[in-house]
Amino acid sequence: MQRLGVEVWPINTVHFSNHTGYGSWGGAVLPTTVVEDIVRGLSEREVLALCDGLLSGYMGDVSLGRVILDLVQRVRALHPSAAYCLDPVMGDTDRGFYVRPGISELMRDEALPLATVITPNQFELEFLAGRPVIDLESIMAAANHLRDRGPRVVLVTSLARADSDPNMIEVLAADGQSAYLIATPRLPLSVNGAGDATAAIFFAHWLMGSALQIALEKTVNSIFAVLALTAEKNAREIQLVAAQEQIANPPTRFKAVKIR
Repeated sequence: MQRLGVEVWPINTVHFSNHTGYGSWGGAVLPTTVVEDIVRGLSEREVLALCDGLLSGYMGDVSLGRVILDLVQRVRALHPSAAYCLDPVMGDTDRGFYVRPGISELMRDEALPLATVITPNQFELEFLAGRPVIDLESIMAAANHLRDRGPRVVLVTSLARADSDPNMIEVLAADGQSAYLIATPRLPLSVNGAGDATAAIFFAHWLMGSALQIALEKTVNSIFAVLALTAEKNAREIQLVAAQEQIANPPTRFKAVKIR
């Protein structure tokens, strides 16, 4: 987001040595009191009213999740048009749920209704919508169900539907007026953090005024370029710094198709 020119005030809720997708890590979930104290400090600087958008991702536990949602409401009390992008990090198709007990229910029951933009992967979409997602029709039905509960925009990542090319992976973006689908080739790599980067880049473009189709295309082309370089280097960490020019100035290799 910063590479795209967005001023960011980060509030870390965990301090880990590495992404938890590695299976082992050092560090800890930060105490709720520490996170609340950071929020207090920002509030004392009188900057919450200047916040145009909030983005949340992995939540270490339910108490921290509620601190985040309280912050969303505090910001909106000062800046009613502030957008909230919820990246509902809970799990994926090959690992199932990997968050602490209660987080998934918090995402579905408390965070979802507050969100302006939500960016689930296919596994998370199924849980949040309470229905299987197997083809384009069921994806659209699930996305519409989420929008009926609050979010204006739904971005679904890592789509692998039965009625598509198995060598491709798709991303869908839908709002109240239109829906777009974009496909890219599968790359021979296994990394962590691509979903986090996707949510951040898409939200930045959308927040800065890009139309849905343009925000989707810029995001997917940037992420594919980052992942292609990661695969080329045979790296375990996604190459965000090495590919920063592709984030700032995305290539135009892939185009979105309007499906509604």
